[in-house]
Amino acid sequence: MRSLFRFGAGFAVVAAVTACGAPAPAETPVPRPAPAAATPARVTPALARQVGADELGRVPILMYHRIVERPRSVYDRTPADFTAELERLAAEDYVPVTTAELVSRRLDLPAGAHPVVLTFDDGDPSTFALTPQGQPAAGTAIRILLDVAAAHPRFRPVASLYVNEHPFGAPDDGPALRWLAAHGFEIGNHTRHHTNLRTASESEVTTAITEEDAAIRATGYQPRTLALPYGTHPRHPESALRGPGYAYEGALLVGAGPAPSPCSADFDPGAIPRIRSQSSGTEAEYGSSHWLDVLAAPHGNRYTSDGDPATVAYPRSAEAPGPACASVGLAY
Repeated sequence: MRSLFRFGAGFAVVAAVTACGAPAPAETPVPRPAPAAATPARVTPALARQVGADELGRVPILMYHRIVERPRSVYDRTPADFTAELERLAAEDYVPVTTAELVSRRLDLPAGAHPVVLTFDDGDPSTFALTPQGQPAAGTAIRILLDVAAAHPRFRPVASLYVNEHPFGAPDDGPALRWLAAHGFEIGNHTRHHTNLRTASESEVTTAITEEDAAIRATGYQPRTLALPYGTHPRHPESALRGPGYAYEGALLVGAGPAPSPCSADFDPGAIPRIRSQSSGTEAEYGSSHWLDVLAAPHGNRYTSDGDPATVAYPRSAEAPGPACASVGLAY
């Protein structure tokens, strides 16, 4: 969609591109992201003010690794904790989007809703597995996400899964990755062997990325974003996004706080911070429970949608959007 720009009293309104999900295959009862509704009436400054729209606000990108009954590290969550976190997000009117949608500014959300990105690293079997009947296995993160979404229709069942060799413990990459792609999930690159790109040579960096890129593409899916193993860039940071045979739109860090809005001048698609899913224990002040509390506070500077996927609305007190979203800008 060609970008447009509109402006109104008290808010600057900047156009963004939209996306809609494809319908679910008829043969499966698993819910899919709902297709985009009919284009709503253009947002007005009064409507934007009414819902507290701030599409230059911050976005939580939550990072998960394993969902297990007996956590071994701060990177593990129990199924009960994971379910409770998703229920909290749904209750607070968060709507999941993928990393690819975020970096493309494709955020089609109801008015007053907030985007959240659910990311899963390493392709652990506790994240996703298929039953012999070809359905998500009970107790896995994706099954839990689908169940929570079924109980909360506005809570879109999507996530971004960053995989290595033999994702989800399967000897064949194909079936699991094809199922995820067919049901609206994003599949991202995490390098074939979880390579520390900081200590790797330039040729090792490109090999680590291209090998996993090729493996994902072989299933018919084109990866668009990368999660940096250990959150570290190569010595030439640009190599994370561009190299022989690959080009990515975003790279995720390990991080410890919310990401700027993709329309903010502070947004760097090559270094997108994440928040570790965590409620207590060592360094809980960097975890998701803490940051969700901060974002929910009156001055938490949380991204709030205006309900119009063709616009980006923000209060006049905010800084102007970055060049990715505004060739011209006006806030008064």
